[in-house]
Amino acid sequence: MDTAIPEPEQQPTRPKLLAALGPGLITGASDDDPSGIATYSQVGAQFGYGLTWTLLLSYPLMSAIQEISARIGRVTGYGIAGNLRRHYPRWLSTSVVSLLMLANVINLGADLGAMGAALKLLISGPVLLYVCLFGLLSIALEVFTRYARYVSVLKWLCLSLFAYVICAFVVKVPWQVVGWATIWPPLSTKPDYIVAIVAVMGTTISPYLFFWQAEQEVDDQRERRGAHPLTHAPWQAKAEFSRIRIDTYLGMALSNVIAFFIVVTTAATLHAHGITNIQTSAQAAEALRAVAGPFTFGIFAAGIIGTGMLTVPVLAGSAAYAVGELLSWRVGLARLPLRAKAFYGVIATATLIGVGLNFTAIDPVKALYWSAVLNGIVAVPVMGVMMHLSMRASIMRGFTLPLLLRVLGWLATAMMAATVVAMAVTVFA
Repeated sequence: MDTAIPEPEQQPTRPKLLAALGPGLITGASDDDPSGIATYSQVGAQFGYGLTWTLLLSYPLMSAIQEISARIGRVTGYGIAGNLRRHYPRWLSTSVVSLLMLANVINLGADLGAMGAALKLLISGPVLLYVCLFGLLSIALEVFTRYARYVSVLKWLCLSLFAYVICAFVVKVPWQVVGWATIWPPLSTKPDYIVAIVAVMGTTISPYLFFWQAEQEVDDQRERRGAHPLTHAPWQAKAEFSRIRIDTYLGMALSNVIAFFIVVTTAATLHAHGITNIQTSAQAAEALRAVAGPFTFGIFAAGIIGTGMLTVPVLAGSAAYAVGELLSWRVGLARLPLRAKAFYGVIATATLIGVGLNFTAIDPVKALYWSAVLNGIVAVPVMGVMMHLSMRASIMRGFTLPLLLRVLGWLATAMMAATVVAMAVTVFA
């Protein structure tokens, strides 16, 4: 039976902005991974400014679902997989975690391949060697770096995203046309258009982000002195929910603003010059060299590497958290490697499998784009389970979702389901 922690005489005050930024900021920034950059580049090259509206639409929905993820972790002291194991049938938790693992490993392979290709564009050399080096560097940082230092490194890597803002202001962009296309888009029912919407939604609303942010809240609570799961210390709720909301909504805003600038940059350059078939982020960078100059190319390519170094650990970490909680292991980046050997073993294994995919006959071009589509499909059952879980009083105690989050959460789930059904109908009909 849970025992509440005695309420202290002085309750915590709301944190300052910089102190509040953490799990939500890193989650939002990692959303713009090389796979996402490829998706946004393809969307901009193929449809011009015709799909910028999707980033405006997805913002409140992705923010709500990420806030719900964070609340689950902070309230219960367990991540999503841990709550599934404790409160739902084994077949359900195993199915969800298996789908997550499949999507994450494909994403890891695609992202590592994109990083290797981007570095080759900048300095030439063997792509596969760079893929191996990036994979090993990511494993070393995640396993052997102290948690507080590692989180600080991830926060600084968020700055690499601003490379894409710089690109948009280096090239000539008709901002009035962009604004009009965003608020009054040229909608279409063509299969390519529907698949592109699913890919964008699957990139912005991704299952690995749900698991990562919930678990980072758990790790953060374990590391902060005096912090406890809200089911044990309900007096901390007001300050914690305020911090989560600030952190999450700013992190998701960063994610979508950067994605918007990537679409705008590629639309203003590649689409405007008749280049409409971009299937990898490295290919987008290479194409920019010809139409926008070496400066824009260099910034774009360097951004791919920076965002990859931010995202690869998140993908591997979210997989390890999910598997570890499902199997009742000790999990957490705050734990020493020898205290959580199986957890860190999954991180290393998932990353190495991602590296290995680049040595197979699997087409990395198709893997890169379709990993985003797969994320969109996997997100639907995960989101449905999360919504049900977060409204159960027996799990969340007095912290079930308020009405607005319920509405936005179910709306996001329904939207993801509708886009996946629409894709299936248009592609397989």
